[in-house]
Amino acid sequence: MTEKQTNLIVRSITGIVFLAVMICGILSLNTSPLAFAALFALITGLSVREFCDIVSERPDVTVNPFICSVSGVCLFLAVYGYSMGLVTHMGVFVPFIISIIYLLISELYLQRESPINNWAYTMMSQLYVALPFALLPVLATLTTGEHLWLFPLSVFIFLWTSDTGAYCFGSLFGRHRLFERISPKKSWEGSIGGTFVSLLASVVLWYFYGVLTLPQWLGFAIVVVVFGTWGDLVESLLKRQLGIKDSGNILPGHGGMLDRFDSSLLAIPASVVYLYTLTIINL
Repeated sequence: MTEKQTNLIVRSITGIVFLAVMICGILSLNTSPLAFAALFALITGLSVREFCDIVSERPDVTVNPFICSVSGVCLFLAVYGYSMGLVTHMGVFVPFIISIIYLLISELYLQRESPINNWAYTMMSQLYVALPFALLPVLATLTTGEHLWLFPLSVFIFLWTSDTGAYCFGSLFGRHRLFERISPKKSWEGSIGGTFVSLLASVVLWYFYGVLTLPQWLGFAIVVVVFGTWGDLVESLLKRQLGIKDSGNILPGHGGMLDRFDSSLLAIPASVVYLYTLTIINL
């Protein structure tokens, strides 16, 4: 067996396990919400830690990966508990606030070379990485209690189908580069094909679950695909600036956590805005 075949098998197994864990974890929102919380608290912590590790490779940046990771997990758990109605007091956000205050004040005493860079990347770890995951339970509350998992899972379904469609259409018909300066392999043909496949997925979700009208489901898919593409490009730009190929190696054959969730880091917040807008319009 050649090295290429071995890598393909490893990549396939990792992908299957990853999909199974993600789908089961999100579906558990209705039956075992603590399993969902544990899964995405872990994902949040690992993703923030990975972000801190890669940016700290710059000679002018030093961030505290442990405190940043704890802060991100605190943010996720606070939003989860408050949005799911497990806690009703805003004091649940106090641990997150304390950790942010510590991360800011600590630079006064550590006498590092570039405190502004450290502050910037520290805050970015929370806004760019932790906050999108914290918004997943908010997505869950925007649908009926019977289908808490529907909107969070739909975001990932649209992203997965878009990636698959973009790969297939791009491989067959890709001629015109989408954003060659940052991601030379992406093509307009692949992007359009991926969007088409995601729109088909939205029709299936509308047919089986309703909740939204067909035009609203189609709009949901387009929002996820567009912002997911931008999310992918943002992470590509980050890696290009840092001079790295993968954000990590925690997922064999797939790179790091940020490599797997890059699209969702913009798609999730955009989905919350889109669905809240629909709620306002329908009032």
